[in-house]
Amino acid sequence: ANPDPEILPEDARAANPQALICTGRSDYPNQVNNVLCFPFIFRGALDCGATTINEEMKLAAVKAIADLTMAESSETVARTYSGEDLRFGPEYLLPKPFDMRLIVEVATAVAKAAMESGVAKHPIEDFEAYRDKLEQFVFRSGMLMKPIFERAKQDPKRLVLAEGESHRVLRAAQVLVDEGIAKPILIGRPDVIEMRIERLGLRIRPEKDFEICNPENDPRYEAYWRSYHALMERKGVSPGAARQIVRTNNTVIAATMLKRGEADAMLCGVIGRYDYHLRYMMDVVGKAPGVRDVSALSVLLLPKGTFFLVDTQVTPDPSAEELAEMTLLSAEFVQSFGETPKIALLSHSNFGADDSPCARKMRDALRMVREQAPDLEVEGEMQADAAIDEDVRNRVFPNSRLKGMANLLVFPDREAANSAFNLLKTLDNGLPIGPILIGTDMPAHVLTSAVTARGIVNMAALAVVDAQIRRRLI
Repeated sequence: ANPDPEILPEDARAANPQALICTGRSDYPNQVNNVLCFPFIFRGALDCGATTINEEMKLAAVKAIADLTMAESSETVARTYSGEDLRFGPEYLLPKPFDMRLIVEVATAVAKAAMESGVAKHPIEDFEAYRDKLEQFVFRSGMLMKPIFERAKQDPKRLVLAEGESHRVLRAAQVLVDEGIAKPILIGRPDVIEMRIERLGLRIRPEKDFEICNPENDPRYEAYWRSYHALMERKGVSPGAARQIVRTNNTVIAATMLKRGEADAMLCGVIGRYDYHLRYMMDVVGKAPGVRDVSALSVLLLPKGTFFLVDTQVTPDPSAEELAEMTLLSAEFVQSFGETPKIALLSHSNFGADDSPCARKMRDALRMVREQAPDLEVEGEMQADAAIDEDVRNRVFPNSRLKGMANLLVFPDREAANSAFNLLKTLDNGLPIGPILIGTDMPAHVLTSAVTARGIVNMAALAVVDAQIRRRLI
């Protein structure tokens, strides 16, 4: 009963320490809450045109809720209820009321039960597509990433994750295995990884679902430090320093595995500074032939649409030549998402209104891009509002080649790009993907320390597809 249970949990526990207890209150474990089922029963019933809600549909909802309790908790739930043991047991007999996965599991089960019991007037023909639709309520990146996930699943690659002991990485690894997106290789101490998998209630198992590279005791250690030393001996790295770096730097280990062909792609940066990981990774992986420098392309899903921002992480003050190069590389990447790049080169100046060095730099970059890719829809230099609002742009420059709203925004320097990215993400509830490192010689990406488990999954799929494409080009 609410608000005061007829039998308090403390009294029940005193009478029988083995008692399994639920209440209607949120301040005790196992809250029986209407939101666990009612919204999602209705969702499934409406989506299949059910004429009634029968016992079969209710039982299907119960089974789906029970199955979800037995599964590992989501990152969002774990973060919301930090400090609680979210594994099936006396303190966790029911999912938490705000577990976003309920809509996917319960609605799907209810719709299936309605069809099987003959009360669905509009049967769902493709349940995989239906689940994808429901997952868009949970993961806002779903629609954009769906084609990337599908491509990754066709030929999953070996993906080495440098911070293999991280809770976020382990949660991501579970999804990668479940979805068949990648074949994870985790760098970390086996006992720590296994202990944290157990604590998180995950189902993945070493050697069965993923490989472990133990930096403290791996038979490949000597081969790795010798490979690293061969790359770095003319950059001031002695054999002793190479031994120490390879023993203690997981990013170098991951990059060395990639370089030696023991992995197909890598992700690092979940813990620590971006520039630290980038420097060590680039020492091993290097730039693609003919590329001046790498750059970071960040993706933001906003209410107005999907936007790609460059360079948010790498080059402090790129030259016109570097801006032109990152624009062309970014446009190529945007096309891989199935989108048409509509490019705006941003400045404080609108179309030659100012002759400052920064404005001239952006105009020079525009000229170079058009010389190399005359068919690209690119315009500049322009202020940010003119890039987004066609009416504003037409008032100051009616003959612009850019039509509609720009989706690829090229900034004059890293400070502007990074600040704009974080402002938009925070003020407009933007969902970030990336940063995506473009211009590397191999599929290698540096994440930021703020990345979520879902963000790691998204980047893992991108890295796998990157590896697939490069493999076909060899």
